[in-house]
Amino acid sequence: MTLEEAIPEALRESLRRQKYQLVGAHSAVKKCRWLHQSLVERRPCYKQKFFGISSHRCLQMTPSVAQCTLRCKFCWRTQPDDLGVSWDEMHFSTLDDPREIVDDCLSAQRRILSGYRVHAHVDKAQYAEALSPKHAAISLAGEPTLFPRLSELIREFHRRDLTTFLVTNGTLPEAIDGLEEEPTQLYVSLSAPDEESFREICRPQLPNAWKRLNMTLELLRSVKCPTVLRLTLARNLNLKNPERYSELIQKANPTYVEPKAFMYVGSSRLRLSFENMPKHEEIRHFAEGIAKQTGYNIIDDCHDSRVVLLSRLSKPIKLSRSN
Repeated sequence: MTLEEAIPEALRESLRRQKYQLVGAHSAVKKCRWLHQSLVERRPCYKQKFFGISSHRCLQMTPSVAQCTLRCKFCWRTQPDDLGVSWDEMHFSTLDDPREIVDDCLSAQRRILSGYRVHAHVDKAQYAEALSPKHAAISLAGEPTLFPRLSELIREFHRRDLTTFLVTNGTLPEAIDGLEEEPTQLYVSLSAPDEESFREICRPQLPNAWKRLNMTLELLRSVKCPTVLRLTLARNLNLKNPERYSELIQKANPTYVEPKAFMYVGSSRLRLSFENMPKHEEIRHFAEGIAKQTGYNIIDDCHDSRVVLLSRLSKPIKLSRSN
């Protein structure tokens, strides 16, 4: 099945306007703001500061650009209500081969980078490195655990000596439990402190989503790779009740907790306002409340990304394929 048959035209056009590179029938690559900042201004993102992931060698991709189990208000993903059209967000009409997905994603990244070759402010050696990514962030849009061949995709990135971050909303615990190849680091989004807020903010598209998320939180204790609970926090929405978040954090016992500010970008601007975007100081204050409740310590933060890192470790693990 072709891309044209798998993704509605209105969505394809919206994604292309937002500079997504569509890959195969259901995947996509997009240049991260920090890839540009790293190449042009030598300003890396928090993943480099925290975990040693080189921003200019990071590939941001998704195997499920049109599929998700949630319609979170704060998400930059283009959702059916944003366009006034509908499509099946829970199923794939065709499945691309993971090896082809990785090949095409790497090709798409090289297309994205092609204009930097003659940029006056880009170091030639750094540009040459960027053409060979060393990290895949499986996190761009949609819910990757809906893709039935996710283990194969992760394994294919690892086979090519790339580290991987997998970011999931946690509503498919059976997919996480069934991973035959774990990512280098696993992120689970925790975007509400209780079920009522979860239903209002995350707008689940499947039954028992809150129960399923809690099953995933319990599963994290058995995951071998480092784990992270990501709290994407928006003012006047879910930047509240640190004590309830803390109860969920203690249930999961992750390696790290990352409270991070909602960013007013992409299609989130159709649902929320600029005023919903917290300042770094607000995130830091909220993180201090989490630390007090859980016994986790603030071990780093990044003002530019408005994110704080908490852990029981004294310092974050610098990641590589050898880990």
